[in-house]
Amino acid sequence: MNADTTAAHKPLYDPERDSTYVPSLDIVLACARDELAQYANANIYDAREILGAAVSHHLRLRQLVAALDAEAPRG
Repeated sequence: MNADTTAAHKPLYDPERDSTYVPSLDIVLACARDELAQYANANIYDAREILGAAVSHHLRLRQLVAALDAEAPRG
C-alpha cells in the first residue's frame, strides 16, 4: 500500500514564500565558499547529511544566480 503524499508536498522554492532580498555577489560568493568547506567531508552514505548538503547547495545556487542577475541584468 502506497501513501498519498501529494497533500504533504511543499516545493523547495516558492517565490511567494521565499524572500526577494538579493545579497551582493561578494557576500554570496563568500557564503558559497564557506558552505563548500562545511560540507566537504560529508558522509555520502549518510542520507540525512547528504540531503542537508543538497538542499543547502540548491538554495545557495539560487542566491548565486540571483546575485549574478542583479549585478549584470540579462535581457
